[in-house]
Amino acid sequence: VQLQASGGGLAQNGGSLRLSCKASGRSFGDYNMGWFRQAPGKERKFVGVLRWRSSTYYTDSVKGRFTISRDIAKNTVYLQMNSLKPEDTAVYYCAAASNTAILSTLLDPRGYDYWGQGTLVTVSS
Repeated sequence: VQLQASGGGLAQNGGSLRLSCKASGRSFGDYNMGWFRQAPGKERKFVGVLRWRSSTYYTDSVKGRFTISRDIAKNTVYLQMNSLKPEDTAVYYCAAASNTAILSTLLDPRGYDYWGQGTLVTVSS
């Protein structure tokens, strides 16, 4: 499966952005779809995941602000980001993992098989 992330850009503190991740080659409904982010000089970190059975799980720092959803007809997963903070500034990546993966493995980038190219989100203070 190929993943194409888009939607990054510049937002103000407290603003919103919506990232998209379009899958091709296979329906993303067969996968767990995760979002990660990587700030300059930092390691790639888990943001959230949409399990293949539609449940979601988020890292504590984005709970209540970020929401992952999907449009099956468009084979696209979204990351809606509200109440953005400067510390949310990073390159955001979408990724796909096997639908047999357990949650603990989905919190780690090594648990994913396919990656999008990343999209930069910058939040100004």
